[in-house]
Amino acid sequence: MRILALLLAPAVAFAAPVETSEVFTVGKEQELHYLQYLPEQYDEGTHPLVIFLHGAGERGDSLEMVKKHGPPKTAMDGHGFPFILIAPQCPAERWWNPDEIIALTRELTKKLRVDPTRVHLTGLSMGGFGTWACLAKAPELYACGVPICGGGDPSSAGTLKNIPIWAFHGDQDDVVPATKTREMEKAILAAGGTRLRTSYYPDAKHDSWSQAYSTPALFAWMMLQQRPVKTTKRMKILPASP
Repeated sequence: MRILALLLAPAVAFAAPVETSEVFTVGKEQELHYLQYLPEQYDEGTHPLVIFLHGAGERGDSLEMVKKHGPPKTAMDGHGFPFILIAPQCPAERWWNPDEIIALTRELTKKLRVDPTRVHLTGLSMGGFGTWACLAKAPELYACGVPICGGGDPSSAGTLKNIPIWAFHGDQDDVVPATKTREMEKAILAAGGTRLRTSYYPDAKHDSWSQAYSTPALFAWMMLQQRPVKTTKRMKILPASP
């Protein structure tokens, strides 16, 4: 796969993506502002989509806050990606609403040149919780999820067991205990899940995202994930009897 080869090649440098500020209207009153990064050669074909959910410290009404961590920080530093990156901002004093993120995801797949079988979701801390929640509520929408130092509802393990998930957590996290991820791991494995990966950093505290997003194989792994393409079976027409 060309994208995987490019991601794994250390000498390859992608052009800095085009950054714009966009807004998505949720219902009649709520607006969700987001940063949009389009990759080099965006106008050629369709592209994977990565949606990043930030943590509680980046809530508010300034999109500059969203660039503090994760993929938007990497983009801000002038590094490009072979995918579309979307980074919404959660309004102040709120938590991520899965219904809003799912609605935004569906809108983006219609509005942009997105490959709908390759839509990926990741987030840290509060965004890690949001990632688990969105995957559980719309498992048919996302090709994979990467929740970092977050937690989910173990009762949703049956829904999550077939989704490729790579979860990260710091064992010394004193904000969101690593047991939150271990609970999800235990529940998904008990439900028969075989597509879950977990990485625990023995010495990391809450900021496990710095190590996670700098893992060379992470984005390559994400780009490998793809939802099955549904095909329509054709009915075989037999010749008429003589």
